[in-house]
Amino acid sequence: MDNAESLREFYERKFNWIPENLAAEIGHFNIFRLEPYLEGKMKTVPYRRRDFYKIMLVKGPGTVHYADRINEVKKQALSFSNPLVPYKWDNLAPDTQGIYCIFNPHFFMNFGQIQQYEVFQPSGNHIFELMDKEVEAVELIFEKMEAEFSSEYKYKYDAIRALILELIHFGMKLQPAEIQQTQHGNASLRIASIFLELLERQFPIDETHQTIGIRSPSDFADQLNVHVNHLNRAVKEMTGKTTSQLIADRVLQESKILLKQSNWNVSEIAYGLGFNEVTHFNNFFKKHVNLSPTQFRKV
Repeated sequence: MDNAESLREFYERKFNWIPENLAAEIGHFNIFRLEPYLEGKMKTVPYRRRDFYKIMLVKGPGTVHYADRINEVKKQALSFSNPLVPYKWDNLAPDTQGIYCIFNPHFFMNFGQIQQYEVFQPSGNHIFELMDKEVEAVELIFEKMEAEFSSEYKYKYDAIRALILELIHFGMKLQPAEIQQTQHGNASLRIASIFLELLERQFPIDETHQTIGIRSPSDFADQLNVHVNHLNRAVKEMTGKTTSQLIADRVLQESKILLKQSNWNVSEIAYGLGFNEVTHFNNFFKKHVNLSPTQFRKV
């Protein structure tokens, strides 16, 4: 599994150039148009995690791979990518068009915690199919963003941050309305959210010598400075699953990724995922998938 793609690597891959001020910047932002591909130039975005955020309006069909989930874009969509979740786009039509912006976490430093919004959380929705009217509304926001970016206005980046938040809220409003949480529910939500963030932060496993450090509910409870029973109740209340189930689900998800996307052998994958014995990993995987890791890799 490759390391997260940096902004420098993104510019080299995509444009074969690097902005002169990139190294000197703390907070970085840029905006680009998706243009139709020239004949023979269509490329698949590689399966990788990026160390920056990306919001994109895409007009054209495609499939988006998030771990072992596949989202199909039939016509047009708004997508949100974050530094925690690896992804790739496949089967973009040659006439695909759109617009997207990228920015690193420092761009919002002291301007709010955008990673708390569901569209940027590992367990949230990241792709939203749009109707034509919705496309027009999103395009208008991006056009305002372009105008601000090319202006000489002293506070243009503040205006751009506001437009990014507008896109975030636009996407979140496309999700089904949730029942308003009580104060107790908010506390449980916070504990469950931090647990999920701690769990996700251990992935992807980038090098064979790395291994996830916390695997058991009690390990996570220690990190959160709460009793394990309190953690289990909060997680069950907010997600409908036990802490152990969520840990197992995420380890299983990562094992599928490594088996399909990496060239590591089964022993290296087992070690990276915190199993002391490869037989323990084999038994865990077969219990959930009904296939051995080697059989799954060949499917």
